[in-house]
Formats: sequence, C-alpha cells, structure tokens
Amino acid sequence: ETVNVIVQALLLALVIRTFLFQPFSIPSGSMRPTLLEGDYLFVTKWAYGYSRYSFPFSPPLFSGRIWGAEPERGDVVVFKYPPDPSLDYIKRVIGLPGDRIQMRDGQLYINGTAVPREKIGQIEDQDITDQARPVDVYRETLPNGVSYETLDLSPTTVGDNTREFIVPEAHYFMMGDNRDNSADSRFSVGFVPVENLVGRANIIFFSIAGGASPLELWRWPSEIRLSRMLSWID
Repeated sequence: ETVNVIVQALLLALVIRTFLFQPFSIPSGSMRPTLLEGDYLFVTKWAYGYSRYSFPFSPPLFSGRIWGAEPERGDVVVFKYPPDPSLDYIKRVIGLPGDRIQMRDGQLYINGTAVPREKIGQIEDQDITDQARPVDVYRETLPNGVSYETLDLSPTTVGDNTREFIVPEAHYFMMGDNRDNSADSRFSVGFVPVENLVGRANIIFFSIAGGASPLELWRWPSEIRLSRMLSWID
C-alpha cells in the first residue's frame, strides 16, 4: 500500500509538471528589474500547447506542437536555448514571425516604428539592479499595449545598435528587460523556434536574495523578499 501511494504521488507530480505547471528559478540578471536572481516562479505549460520539450528529458516523440497557441508580444516565456536545448532560458517575446526588429541608439524599433519608451526615474536598490549606483529605468509599451520596465546600465553598449532582424516563420525574437546585460536574440540565442517554447511565466511564488537557498531557513529573516511573494509577472 505504501508503494502504491508513492507511485501514485510520483505519477501525479509528473502529470502536473508535464501538462500544467513547472517550477523554475532565476539564475541570472538578464530580466531585471522584472525578475531577479533568487525568484522562484511557476510556468504555465499549456499556454502554447505541447512539444517534445514539454516532457522530461525531451524525448523525440513528435515534432512541432500539439494544441498549440501563439504567444503574444510581451509574454515572458521559458524556452529551450536553440544552440543547446538542455538549457532553459527566460526572456520576453518582442518579435513575432515576419516582424522586423532593430535597436537604434537604445530605442527598440518594430517594423520600422519606434516603440514608445519613457524614462520614469532611477533605481538605487542594488538588489534590483546589481549595481552600486543609480540606474536609469524606462517604461516600454509594445504595439499591443503590453507595458513593462527595462534597465539602461549604459547609453553605449553593443546591444544598443543592431542590424535589422527579420523573424522567420514559426520563430520568435526574444529580449531581456536588462537590455545591456542580456544574451538574447540580438546575440547568441538567435531566433527561437516555436517548438522550443516551454511555457509562459505567470507568478513568483517565492523569492530570496543574497544567493541564498530556500532550504537555508536561518537566512530567511534577512534575505527573503516578502514583497515579491505571490506576485504576478507583467
């Protein structure tokens, strides 16, 4: 009876992880200020249907997606890194199939039109910016009305001026909100095939600073970020 209970619990956990929700942790600062290192979040697996990468170990059961749905511009998405699908990346969907994407002097252009970008101030919290100085923060609003904050660590970085990228069919252009410190579709990531999408990031269920592990309970009083617990991801 004990074995049956354990097996049933494992099967239930596998079904939930494969088809419903999968937990992820944020290991880098490429999505600051939206997501921070030490954020733990749930990803909705059914948001874009299912591909081989929806399953543990990514077995080649089929190609493409089943029960697929198109991501919306501005979604924060977990996907398999195209050059090495064993790695999970998380970025924001900026370009849809057929779009022309370019950065000019730090300004995002979609299909030749500048995306509205307004400086809303500076962030001096090193836990958010990872910088021991004030950092400029901007609010960017995509054509479909999705609005979010981005960091500008420096006005002159290699990612501030790019060639024009034309997004192929069944691919997406991804960018991090920490524009000057993100390996994304402007660089090594390239265009992300629709098959590589794992799911949409929806909610932060736990967050701890200082590189602490959630299991280090003695560090909770000083490192836990209560304000980020159970917060929705914009």
